[in-house]
Amino acid sequence: MQGAGHRVAITGYGVVAPCGLGKDAFWRGLLGPGITSAKTVEIADWDPLPYFSNPKEARRSDRVEQFALAAAQEAFAMSGDLPYEPARMGSIFGTGIGGLRTLEEQVITRVEKGERRVSPFLVPMMMSNAAGAAISMRYHLQGPAETICTACAAATHAMGYAARLVAWGQCDAVVTGGAESALTLTAVAGFANMTALSSSGCSKPFDSTRDGFVFGEGAAVFIFERWDAAVARGANIIAEVLGAASNADAHHITAPSPGGVGAQACMRSALHDARLQPSDIKQVNAHGTSTPLNDSAEAQAVAAVFGSPTPPMTSIKGVTGHPLGAAGALEAAAVLLSFEHRLIPPTANTSTLGDDIACDVVIGEPRAWTPGPTISNNFGFGGHNGSVILGPAN
Repeated sequence: MQGAGHRVAITGYGVVAPCGLGKDAFWRGLLGPGITSAKTVEIADWDPLPYFSNPKEARRSDRVEQFALAAAQEAFAMSGDLPYEPARMGSIFGTGIGGLRTLEEQVITRVEKGERRVSPFLVPMMMSNAAGAAISMRYHLQGPAETICTACAAATHAMGYAARLVAWGQCDAVVTGGAESALTLTAVAGFANMTALSSSGCSKPFDSTRDGFVFGEGAAVFIFERWDAAVARGANIIAEVLGAASNADAHHITAPSPGGVGAQACMRSALHDARLQPSDIKQVNAHGTSTPLNDSAEAQAVAAVFGSPTPPMTSIKGVTGHPLGAAGALEAAAVLLSFEHRLIPPTANTSTLGDDIACDVVIGEPRAWTPGPTISNNFGFGGHNGSVILGPAN
């Protein structure tokens, strides 16, 4: 990272997603059929008990916190014991909304049964920082413990900040990523009434007939460490964080800036941070929500930054749906799996690119590649833009 004193290694990660629990099942899901005939996609038959010491502890955690702790368990198991002082380990986490399920349930309880029946655990369960705080408490991380809440860019922003804490020597390790579980009746109605959701129930990013996103959920958690310290302890280094950037469109609360000019600036800033040229990027993991405006603006931005032909570009939201603040975390996990399997997963459900999409979108089948620096983008309501560049370990 630009001006950094330390390289940033990724030594562990974990995934909880509708298409698979755990990284290996998640990868199989990314190569499977996409979402059709559904406005929402949830993790089926979710059981939090394996990730908690007792049922009471699980009941006092919102589903979003449960997802975060489940993904963290896999990440720590992969990374192994971290031999650092607790004060030198942090938790920087992202979410768009937080414990909305608990809030909606308790509003209904108050209306139907009265104020005395509202749970005393409402506030700690609904607060947006609960997931990141739970990770810090479970793993005794006493360094910075902060939550970033920048809509659909939240996890990418969290990863960028976490990487800088490591690169700048303020932490030896940081646990980062994002989680979301906001599929309440009211939230779904709100997105539907603003015409953000797919009317056809099919997520098909960059397709000529795309008509909105499918609302998803999930979590992914990563262990970032100083590269030299990870080598010294004999850790298996999975990948490297090469650079990251964040900026704002300052244009509109929901619509992207015309031509994706904010996204262009964000990607160029990430390249500068990584000390890379556009030609060095070998894959683009797109935000690609399947909405007409977002996909068009992002495609214009990618074409403007990388020229023609663009690097191969994919969006996993045809399989995962759009998990809001967790999107960047799931997509970063997809990038790491793409490194491991030497395949770029296809953009599910997409068959015919829109006339406004002048990019090399991977469709139909996975594409073999030689892993190299990959930029992963996320753009959120409020004009928030985030890009992170990951590279294979070498």
